Amino acid sequence: MKILVTGVSSGFGRAIARALAQDGHEVYGTIRKDVEPIAGVTYVRADVTDDDQVKAAFDHVMELTGGVLDVFINNAGMGIGGPLEFCKTEDVQNQMDVNFMGMVRWMGGVICTMRRQGYGKIICISSIGGLMGLPYQGAYSASKFAIEGYCEALRLELRKSGVQVIVVEPGDFSTGFTAVRKSVEISEAAAAYPSYEKSLRGIEHDERNGLKPEYLAARICKIIAKKHPSSSYVVASPLQLLAVFAKWLLPAPLFQKILSLYYGV
Repeated sequence: MKILVTGVSSGFGRAIARALAQDGHEVYGTIRKDVEPIAGVTYVRADVTDDDQVKAAFDHVMELTGGVLDVFINNAGMGIGGPLEFCKTEDVQNQMDVNFMGMVRWMGGVICTMRRQGYGKIICISSIGGLMGLPYQGAYSASKFAIEGYCEALRLELRKSGVQVIVVEPGDFSTGFTAVRKSVEISEAAAAYPSYEKSLRGIEHDERNGLKPEYLAARICKIIAKKHPSSSYVVASPLQLLAVFAKWLLPAPLFQKILSLYYGV
């Protein structure tokens, strides 16, 4: 299959690109800077916040594939943390520009190509933070909620086109994401929100001790191989899977109480 993956420099994207290439797929991956090459992956430069770069990169991939695209995996993303009161407007805008609008910029070309083909899989990496608003990760959750809503609508619009829209919601994984998360100034925020520092330490502990990105990559490979995949997949630890089911089953006040106890807020 001819597959395009965004954000393959590290973390999920790198693991996904490597696994797909090892499975024998024709893999194209977007990067913003030079990285250690992966055998079988063709790199394409593109900053997902730049309309012109995204269009040029997509057009280039289409030239290389002869205009065919079997699978598109939207993975590129970043995160900011901290009490929403202290999150700067420009940081929240950047959060949305990378995680949500970064996806949207690819979709025009991807959707048009696959609709005309009459087949294809669009796989968007969301998060369990896109299923529940996480304290001190509100802007990140908002960007992932936006992906969920966009894909839900897109799935309906493409219902009879032969194009499948799949959302994958990872829990905590041990990637470089924790180290590069941009957080607000702790001293000021902690004075107003005493639970912030403790909660942040817990969040970072869960991430550093989470599942390995290769586990998610293996699940993505299986999803691609399915003729009739589900519309969404939660890929997380048993405890986090339980939290997702609890969100669906429990009254909102009770679930919020459980979540507040877990995060110590």
